[in-house]
Amino acid sequence: MSIKSDRWIRRMAEEHRMIEPFEPHQVKEVNGQRVVSYGTSSYGYDIRVSNEFKLFTDINSTIVDPKNFDPKSFVDIKGESCIIPPNSFALARTVEYFRIPRNVLTICLGKSTYARCGIIVNVTPFEPEWEGFVTLEFSNTTPLPARIYANEGVAQVLFFEADADDVCETSYRDRGGKYQGQSGVTLPKL
Repeated sequence: MSIKSDRWIRRMAEEHRMIEPFEPHQVKEVNGQRVVSYGTSSYGYDIRVSNEFKLFTDINSTIVDPKNFDPKSFVDIKGESCIIPPNSFALARTVEYFRIPRNVLTICLGKSTYARCGIIVNVTPFEPEWEGFVTLEFSNTTPLPARIYANEGVAQVLFFEADADDVCETSYRDRGGKYQGQSGVTLPKL
């Protein structure tokens, strides 16, 4: 298994629609304004967060239970940014839609700009033959409110390609993965 470079990422995006919309270069400025960078980097792709957020709320005093998740635990927010209360979290989705090839696995890590502000971005691996918009989790670990900017970079995806003789026997699609083809901010499923 080997990590893939910017050339490989551009080729896979252009020939196989692996990432849509795709930005072939690193974008640091939009309309004369500095942004948290996104697009292709040396050995990865910096993903953007859309303008759709689900902000965690304790207004209904429910228990967070991954086996029986109450959608009333979130308030929907749509906008240019989302402010996460202290010691709380929000869910969001990527701007980009991904189609991961059978011989590829990705790992996604938060960008340092947010990490240095105490904002942790958590994303599970994109498994072979998974596709969809990525659901992102933002944790505000600080005692202060924290802002997330829509349509700007939030995390970097690293792509690992299996050796030709070591492609997985059973892919996410083969297993009928429950998050296959997700289109919006997707809550936990059992």
